[in-house]
Order: sequence, then structure tokens, then C-alpha cells
Amino acid sequence: MPSNSLQTKVKAFERLLIIMDELREKCPWDKKQTINTLRYLTIEEMYELSDAILEKDMLEIKKELGDVLLHLVFYAKIASETNDFDMADVLNSLCEKLIIRHPHIYGEVKADTEEDVKRNWEQIKLKEGNKSVLSGVPSSLPALVKAIRIQEKARGAGFDWDEKSQVWEKVQEELQEFKDEEKATQPNLQKMTAEFGDVLFSLVNYARFVGINPEDALEVTNRKFIKRFTYLEIESKKDGKQLDKMSLHEMDEYWNRAKSQ
Repeated sequence: MPSNSLQTKVKAFERLLIIMDELREKCPWDKKQTINTLRYLTIEEMYELSDAILEKDMLEIKKELGDVLLHLVFYAKIASETNDFDMADVLNSLCEKLIIRHPHIYGEVKADTEEDVKRNWEQIKLKEGNKSVLSGVPSSLPALVKAIRIQEKARGAGFDWDEKSQVWEKVQEELQEFKDEEKATQPNLQKMTAEFGDVLFSLVNYARFVGINPEDALEVTNRKFIKRFTYLEIESKKDGKQLDKMSLHEMDEYWNRAKSQ
């Protein structure tokens, strides 16, 4: 069972810091690592955590959270060796930021709804020196996730549709523009790509309005497709058939059986 004792949690974190110090001093692999060499490993760990969350596997989530936390402690340890910052600096900086960005908790600002909080958050970030409410969106984010974050931040600044019906009209409009470009006498791939991007962006917007995370939705579909296609491969092989020699009608039979499983 999880411990609700702050002292127990602090002691566990202290234990991790001590182990990190020992590994950095004694382990050949840990001694060799730099902030740059850890970067791609950290990205991998984040994807593994994401997988565990999608699977709703709490034991695996706990494990992956530990791996991510190890990386955070590792970065701070490396930085402390060059006197740039240490774990205490990281934690105190985070605490200060949280206090500043939650004036409805630690100040006199009123925020009764989630939207109020998001709006205040973006206004505070602009006061902190951000040139744009969108400047906090990492350029290296996958395009779908980036679209979600862009729209969330724009909404926090008050730039948004009033009704979901307006958003759906925009989806239809963008879809028609794509169709028009596709049906042109001489279709232009560059223009078609741009119009298709508009369709996707508008669909992401609509998903947000109806409370769907499009990244999660697409991943559920990806996994469903993989499961059904794998079934098709396995079962057709059992029947002595080769996938590349099967008709689409034959494949559909296995596909429909997979759907019923």
C-alpha cells in the first residue's frame, strides 16, 4: 500500500540520491554518461511510460515513473559536477514557478474554473518574458501532439470557437477544400498536402471540443488495427494461405472474424 507519510517519501527520495551518487562514482557506465548521451534514452523512457498509461497497467506505470525519475536525478547530478545546478536547485525552482503560476492558491487572484486557471497561466507566462503564448510549444513535438498543444494554448489566450457546431462546419469546409484540390484538372501535391493538413488540424480542434484526446484516439485505433491484422496473418497461415496471394474478399473474412473476437 502507498505510504501517506511525507517523512517516508522524503527518505525514499534521499535513498535514490545516495544511490545515484554511488553509481556515478563507481559504475563504469554511469560514470561515462553525459546530458547528451542520456537524451535519447529519456525520450525512450517517456514513450514506455506512455505505453503503460494507455494499457492502464498501474504496476508498469509505477516502474516507468521510476525510470523517468532516475533520469531526472541523473541530469541534476551531472549538472552539479559542473556547478551549474543541483537537485535542490531544480526542486526549488519548480516550487517557485508553481507558486507564481497559481496566484488563485497563493495570492489574491480568483479562478473558479479550469479555463480561468489556464487563462491566468498563459498571461503569467507572457509576463515572465515569453514572446508568444505559443512559444512554449516544443518544435520537436510530433505533429499531432503539437496541434493539440497549440490549440490548447490559443484557447487559454481566448482565441477559440464558441460552439462545437462552428468547429464541425470548419471541418466540413476544410474537407471540401481538400476535395476540390484533389479533383483539380492538374492536382498539385503541395497544395493537397496543405489542405489535408488543414483537415487534420480542424479534426483535432473538434476532438478537443467534444472531450476526446486525438492522440489517444489514434493510438487506440493503431493498436486495434495491429491486433486484427496479426489475427489475419496467424489464422490465414493456419489455413495454409499466403497473405500476398489472398484476395481482398478472403482477407475481409478473417478481418470480420477478428472484429468479433
